[in-house]
Amino acid sequence: MNYPSRHILDTPIWSALTTRHGHLRQGGSFARRYRPDIAPFADVVSDTAMAWHELHGLLQPGEQARLMTLDPIEPVQGLQADQVGILHQMVAASRVPDSTHDPAVLRLSHLDAQDMLDLATMTKPGPFSRRTHETGNYIGIRERGQLIAMAGERMHIDGYVEISAVCVHNEHRGKGFAVRLVNVLRRDIEARGDTAFLHVRSDNQAAIGLYERLGFELRQAFHLIRIERNPG
Repeated sequence: MNYPSRHILDTPIWSALTTRHGHLRQGGSFARRYRPDIAPFADVVSDTAMAWHELHGLLQPGEQARLMTLDPIEPVQGLQADQVGILHQMVAASRVPDSTHDPAVLRLSHLDAQDMLDLATMTKPGPFSRRTHETGNYIGIRERGQLIAMAGERMHIDGYVEISAVCVHNEHRGKGFAVRLVNVLRRDIEARGDTAFLHVRSDNQAAIGLYERLGFELRQAFHLIRIERNPG
């Protein structure tokens, strides 16, 4: 790891916690993480004993965090690291059409927190906790009062905003809700002068195909690492 020489999107977790999401972080100069009730993501500034030691101190016994690395992680003293998958980072390569206003799309807030958590628990779009919605704008679609689809903004980096938690209730898939929500978010992100990006597991070919059709292109691939303290 040699983060200063890499593109800001090559270290999205560290970049977010160093810039626009600094208020949501825990940690110091060498290791940082999102607050546990926000997101499970963490990162270190370099592959050094000091950085890993600081990360160790941010984890409670039995607690797990997720890292995104360009290279596999070598065994780290005091920590157990397991690769759980490969993530593709995709970036919007073109602007979304201006005609993406959708009157059925609602802005979600803390008042919708339980409904958002329930939908994410059902559909499993990725890590989602009770306070995850505090990372940015979250939008959704309701039918007869029930939240049936949502999407939101997770990591905020200077110049870039991540689209995340794109999910649709099992009984309402195939109706184009995900496309509508992603396009609305992209329009809002681009109106603020930023570029939208997202992460998707490499084995989720259906989602990758959808995002490609929406104008996202593969930029980078990451090892998704689960890390926790060694027992004892």
